[in-house]
Amino acid sequence: MPRFLTHYWQLFALLTGALFTLSFAPFNYPYLAPLALSLLFYSWQNTPPLRAFLIGYCFGIGSFGVGISWVYISVHDFGGANSFNASLITLLCVLFWGVFPALAGYISAKTQLNKSQKLSYIALPIIWMLIEYCRGELILNGFPWLQIAYAQLDTPLAGYIPVLGAYGTGLISTLMATGLIGIFQQPRYQIVLMALLLTILSIGATLKTIQWTQPNGAPIKVSLLQGNLSQDQKWLPENKTKTLLWYKATTEAHWDSELIIWPETAIPAYLSEVNDWFIQPLSKQAEQHQSTVVVSLPFKNEAINEKYNTVMSLGKDSGLYKKRHLLPFGEYLPLQPLSGFILNSLAIKLGDFNAGDKNQTLLKAAGHPFITTICYEDAFGALGLVNIDQAAFLINLTNDAWFGNSIEPYQHLQLARMRALETGRFLLRATNTGITAIIDFKGHVVQQAALFEPATLTDSITPMKGLTPYAHIGDRPILILLVTVFFILIRLSRRTPFNNPTDAL
Repeated sequence: MPRFLTHYWQLFALLTGALFTLSFAPFNYPYLAPLALSLLFYSWQNTPPLRAFLIGYCFGIGSFGVGISWVYISVHDFGGANSFNASLITLLCVLFWGVFPALAGYISAKTQLNKSQKLSYIALPIIWMLIEYCRGELILNGFPWLQIAYAQLDTPLAGYIPVLGAYGTGLISTLMATGLIGIFQQPRYQIVLMALLLTILSIGATLKTIQWTQPNGAPIKVSLLQGNLSQDQKWLPENKTKTLLWYKATTEAHWDSELIIWPETAIPAYLSEVNDWFIQPLSKQAEQHQSTVVVSLPFKNEAINEKYNTVMSLGKDSGLYKKRHLLPFGEYLPLQPLSGFILNSLAIKLGDFNAGDKNQTLLKAAGHPFITTICYEDAFGALGLVNIDQAAFLINLTNDAWFGNSIEPYQHLQLARMRALETGRFLLRATNTGITAIIDFKGHVVQQAALFEPATLTDSITPMKGLTPYAHIGDRPILILLVTVFFILIRLSRRTPFNNPTDAL
């Protein structure tokens, strides 16, 4: 690294991290992601471990400081925390998740994989993606927000998504970032590297033209309902009847649809409280009109004191789905008893739910089984692959009302689009306050409702069959590749003489 940058790179990394976040929704400047990473990776080359950690940490703070600023709205506006406590919790979240880019820099330096320019072109993307996998799947039940592949849904690199999934496409994206560095650092290979980058983009563009799955029967007419009841009003007793009447009346106006979908916990009551006088009559109506109504409400098993976040299909093919992947600090408290003590001291009330079985019978609508996810579950690609060979489409019921008028609903919609493209199936996404959307099997938004407006989306979707390559293989081959190459690179680094001495911090 040039000496004049060593004292200023941390500040520049903050700006670069914010630049990285602008590649995601709602800003949608996707090519900023590999550009920002190329600047970060360049700053790590031949850098001591502690300095690489600090630079990476500044990048992470810049990225998550912008990218998850909506935590404040959730905790303050709807979680009941005062301004100081909400700011403190938001800061802690940013500082915690910001550690992961820092770890990537530290590991690259500690293993000396950043000392050789040519070796770093492969090593840094491998380490970055291993850290992304740990953050996205393992830590605190996983947090895959702001992973680079999600920014590429509207670029040629999207062609790799149904083949390699989010982590495989992320690896290609990060390799392109180091390719950009190589163009400037390796004048002898500039033409070769530029040709390689263009080839990667061309292959991706070609893959986008391939239809990996096929229609499976006649189109299905669907209606998605968005009631637009804000989170602070949703559970007030005086609003329950009004809410139920709106959804019931809107449903009855769309009995010509074969499938009608309500958002997450659109019914603000436990199943036992509304089953006899509301759920069962509605189910009979749906059966009479040869339609299926998919609703969501909490379920309590009094006998064993368990609570679940659930989805029910009403009509001829009735069934119940229990949410499998719970939201930490929202539906359960990890790191007990520490987290419970802290949140109780801050006077923040959170849910206490149980997770459903990992392998549940698929719900059905219009004669077709479908994959069900509730809210945060659509952020995890592997979760949507369970029994995907049986499913004709995907349904996600979400409540983004917790995040108000922030960038989160747009980011969440971007995550959902990834699941449709990975599996080659339509995804129907009903939300309380937005963004309700119909997404086709290529990951394109066919229709979407505006934020904070009552809305109904009606259209036809095509049930699909067959499997994308990613649906066949999942994430395991990419993970094995990442780990294997990482250890091969370590062995190579021990045999490689380094010409550039490591500067002192």
